[in-house]
Amino acid sequence: MDLIKKTNIDFVSRRNTFFMISLIVTILGVGAAIPLIDLGIDFTGGTEVKMAFRNNTVTTDQVRATVGALGYSGSEIKSYGADGEYLIRVQASGNASDVSASIVEGLQKKFPNEVVELLGANNVEKKVSGELALESVIAVALSFLLMLIYIGFRFEFVMGLGSIVALLHDVLMAFAVSVLFNKLGLINLELSINSIAAYLTILGYSINDKVVVFDRIRENREKHKGMSLSELINLSINETLARTLITGVSVLAALLVMVMFGGDVLEGFAFTMFIGIVIGTYSSIYIAASFVIWYTDRIKHKKVGSVGTAKA
Repeated sequence: MDLIKKTNIDFVSRRNTFFMISLIVTILGVGAAIPLIDLGIDFTGGTEVKMAFRNNTVTTDQVRATVGALGYSGSEIKSYGADGEYLIRVQASGNASDVSASIVEGLQKKFPNEVVELLGANNVEKKVSGELALESVIAVALSFLLMLIYIGFRFEFVMGLGSIVALLHDVLMAFAVSVLFNKLGLINLELSINSIAAYLTILGYSINDKVVVFDRIRENREKHKGMSLSELINLSINETLARTLITGVSVLAALLVMVMFGGDVLEGFAFTMFIGIVIGTYSSIYIAASFVIWYTDRIKHKKVGSVGTAKA
């Protein structure tokens, strides 16, 4: 039994409205997010200490003041995980064990009635963090290039271009939402290697979604040779809509479980993926294929008419 019956929704008639709204929201979102980026230890270098006050009698301000008095000025203190657990990030080089031991010892002396427990420590040298940042940028850029080549060869260049536009929209919007949620303290979403992994995974999922739509467009072009490009794309989106929505909801359900029960290691990755898939599903319906119409009509100076005169 089909969960979603055959639909006949007019997706492309208001494509310009959706495209402009998406463009404006993306520009404003990224512009607002860039100054608020919280770089993780992977990109800044330093030492990251995870610790807990088991009696939960110490406030964040008290932890910050104590760590500063220990000689680690400008440190970043975050409450995360369970009550009484903190993430302390300091710009200190050297052995992570020595730095974490110094911080835990200082906190234990300052709060003798507390039980201070070290949960973990991580150290990244500035040289290594710079290399990680460069390699992350290269990885994302190469993924875009390879996808453009793949779609261009499998279908047509304009479809590859439409996919890249939609993928840029997906990643930039996921980035903006993640930074905003992190700044509001709703979830720990600092920009780290895990974030880059999430963005690359979003690209993989999203491009697969767009390939399904473009593949159906190619099939329908052979079946309906007299159909206009707009009608052809509308038909193809409607025919793949059930698959798009059911697949998306299934993945989102699994990610929601990871966000809620995956702990601090997985929640940031899972939440970024969750946002990316919601946005990716939207862009598969309203952005990618609609861009093909816009490009064919405006850039190539062809009136969108029959498939024989306006290739998708």
